[in-house]
Amino acid sequence: MRKGLSVLAAVAIALLAGSPAHAAPITTGEYVALGDSYASGVGAFPYDPASGDCRQSPVSYPRTWAKNHPTVAFQDKTCSGAKIADVRANQLGALSDATTLVTLTVGGNDDGFTGTVTACLTGTEADCKFATDLGAYYARTQLVEDLVVLYDEIKGRAPHARIVVLGYPRVVDEGTASCGALSPTAANRKQLSHNADHLAEGTRDATVRSGVTFVDMRLPFAGHEACTPEPFINGVDPAHITEIFHPNAYGHSVVYTFMLQVITDLS
Repeated sequence: MRKGLSVLAAVAIALLAGSPAHAAPITTGEYVALGDSYASGVGAFPYDPASGDCRQSPVSYPRTWAKNHPTVAFQDKTCSGAKIADVRANQLGALSDATTLVTLTVGGNDDGFTGTVTACLTGTEADCKFATDLGAYYARTQLVEDLVVLYDEIKGRAPHARIVVLGYPRVVDEGTASCGALSPTAANRKQLSHNADHLAEGTRDATVRSGVTFVDMRLPFAGHEACTPEPFINGVDPAHITEIFHPNAYGHSVVYTFMLQVITDLS
């Protein structure tokens, strides 16, 4: 994993160089984690039994960050399967004037993540192209508008918080190596990356409009997607269907956490 750590360090330097100066590192107040399966830690099993179907992992990036910052109170509202509407309806109630940090990863389910992955693993190349092109179009249009509304509501409910949006990586390597029980074709892998790029750029557009921080996770995972020799993302395992193309324990507890700590501790 040494190569992965060196890449993270390089990305961190670039991120800091291109980011505006922030206040002092967050050491007090309250951290509220929001979002979907990429935030709850799906892929890094076993999960906290108390979290039920939300599948919150003890090594998710919110929980790992919280363990590293014990002086900051913590609320984990993340939940597998959450869409933007679910975050607004079920998670924002945890925010208050006392909140000093909010993290969020959401939009992938609105973009049709499960259906798209299914189409690209089990359908034809035409099925995959249709699903990913539809997702890419949505990600650059309606998703942006919906995320702006969400980010602005978070700002209103937590006026003193630093808001950090962590994006999604590309999930598969575009080579021909095995992904496990099923492997998408070369054409379908390119389509999955095409969709992921639009999802990342649509999310970035929304954060720029709302004035919140965006952390692009494509480069930190580059070369370590599913189907690579040292993956930070799970491949296709029939015993763990829910975890397909989600970060593994290293991806959650090290890669995502490292990038979050760059923003909260060093900037």
